[in-house]
Amino acid sequence: MNIKKFIAPTASQALRDIHAELGGEAVILSNRKVAQGVEIIALANADMEQLASKHQATATQASLPKALMPKAIIPPSKTLAKEEESIGATHAKDQERILGEIKNMHSMLQQQLSAMSWNDVQVRDPKRAVLLRRMLSAGFSSVLARQLISKMPAGEVQGEAWIRQVLKRNLRVAGDADDVVANGGVVALIGPTGVGKTTTTAKLAARAVVRYGADKVALLTTDSYRIGAYEQLKIFGKILGVAVHAVKDTHDLQLTLAALRHKHLVLIDTVGMGQRDERVANQNEMFDTAGVRRLLLLNATCSGENLEEVATLYHAEKVIGCIATKLDEAVNPAAVLDVVLRHRLVMHYMANGQRVPEDLHPVNAEYLVHRALKHTEKVSPFSVPELDFPVMMSGMAGTQLSGVAYAA
Repeated sequence: MNIKKFIAPTASQALRDIHAELGGEAVILSNRKVAQGVEIIALANADMEQLASKHQATATQASLPKALMPKAIIPPSKTLAKEEESIGATHAKDQERILGEIKNMHSMLQQQLSAMSWNDVQVRDPKRAVLLRRMLSAGFSSVLARQLISKMPAGEVQGEAWIRQVLKRNLRVAGDADDVVANGGVVALIGPTGVGKTTTTAKLAARAVVRYGADKVALLTTDSYRIGAYEQLKIFGKILGVAVHAVKDTHDLQLTLAALRHKHLVLIDTVGMGQRDERVANQNEMFDTAGVRRLLLLNATCSGENLEEVATLYHAEKVIGCIATKLDEAVNPAAVLDVVLRHRLVMHYMANGQRVPEDLHPVNAEYLVHRALKHTEKVSPFSVPELDFPVMMSGMAGTQLSGVAYAA
């Protein structure tokens, strides 16, 4: 067993040293302040598992009656067998309880050390701490916020300006070569219920009609579940002078697309489904079979957790990008920007209202980042008070983000 003592000026440095030498799963046994800074005693996770295994084997061996030891040649009676089973079960429960207590102690110590690390940041670099609080309060994930703050150059005077530049640089925005209306083809708009798929379909169709004419555009719907879904799209189609078709399954979709192959742009409005609905996988399979490209609609009013799940469960190879919707209703677009950036989604449009086609705009990265980081004095019940930040920061581990350019 290899118990290590680490002494460093700060808890953050000590944790980095532990991670480098013992790995990210190291078990913290104790910590205390010393003259040199912080002293932490840690044990590698493999050693802890080995220790637990030895303890369990020893406890089981000690619980057996002498007649049942390996050297015994007398077969155990039924009574002894029952005793063995009872004692073994008791020791197994004790062992499980001990391991549970060790894990709880480990978690509590990690939380305390994280809080100490946060306090160190506040003391050593208050500007960096303020920026981190701003990002977390705005709705950015701790993963992205901590990564950005940790990569910010030391002594950076214009810290917020640096973060703005990094966010704008890493937002992937569709250019003229990627324009859905100009490129044409078959595109389906997907996403959960209420995200604005039908209205956005009509907005894109209106743009295509203005540019190429109504006879070059067609609308499809797979929504046979929602009452009036087909009728709603048909009303838009009638206003635009565009034919509207309803499809039920993969075979029906393939036949309809074959009949519409002379159209410049075919837009498919899909049924609204919760991201956990098993029909999401069936829909992906249907569109994959027909070779349909997809745009994922992300509701800017949703929480980061919901948007993360939507981006994960609706993901497919043919998803070419996303459209941020309901920006006019969102208090802050930070969560949707966070998900778009971390999932490396290409933003094609942003929507901020119900008007067709006026409320669909090209993506303005400057505007979105400005809104996300805009300082406000308004305090809501969901604002995190200053004194609660050490507790909030405890246990937050920053996962490394790949493909993010940090240079300003």
